Amino acid sequence: MKNLLLLLFVSTFAFTGGFKADQLTHERVKTAYREKYAPLEKQLQAKGLSFQNLQLYLRAFKHEKQVEVWARTSAEKPFTLFTTYLICARSGTYGPKRQEGDGQIPEGFYYIDRFNPKSNYYLSLGINYPNAADSARHTGKLGGDIFLHGDCVTLGCLPLTDEKMKELYVLTVEAYHQGQQQIPVHIFPTRFNTGQYAQLRKTYAQQPALLAFWENLASGFHPFEQHRFLPRVQVTQGGQYAFQ
Repeated sequence: MKNLLLLLFVSTFAFTGGFKADQLTHERVKTAYREKYAPLEKQLQAKGLSFQNLQLYLRAFKHEKQVEVWARTSAEKPFTLFTTYLICARSGTYGPKRQEGDGQIPEGFYYIDRFNPKSNYYLSLGINYPNAADSARHTGKLGGDIFLHGDCVTLGCLPLTDEKMKELYVLTVEAYHQGQQQIPVHIFPTRFNTGQYAQLRKTYAQQPALLAFWENLASGFHPFEQHRFLPRVQVTQGGQYAFQ
């Protein structure tokens, strides 16, 4: 319920035009815009993109320690890889987050549900962990407050450093300002079309439930990898992801 209220709050600002103005009342956001907006605008133009009608998709890989930022300016067009950020610190290991305090970075299909311009880690973007799939698969205290953020320390989050977070924050504020209600954030253990995934399957061969979970994630990874369009993600009663 808390995440839903936050999302509704942010979405209301996005459509009234007040969201961006509200963000720009904060010093760190003003600094990010002053330093990063113009260079980002040039980078977007170089790829045939712009801030106008900007839509984003974020894709993170634990093994590669990367967050990819994909962008487009029309729902009719495929996404283009805009930039890739290094995850500068990582906690936990491969596999989903199962409980509060386990130090795990979640794996699954999420979206940004809150902007924090006064983060303890400079600027941060929260994701909607635990989502419906997490809640269906695991019981007990699942934890929460998983962010992409600045600095270079983590306990289950994705830190990008302050400088890179300034860039990502500007991009995501602009996407919300342009009306993108949900910015997807998909987190995977590794790229499912590489030898590293085959190695993970060997390493975790005695954990069939984990392998089945990864195969479920891979079913959502491959369509985008092939076509650069995002599948529609749903969650079954048993906590499986289903894709259309």
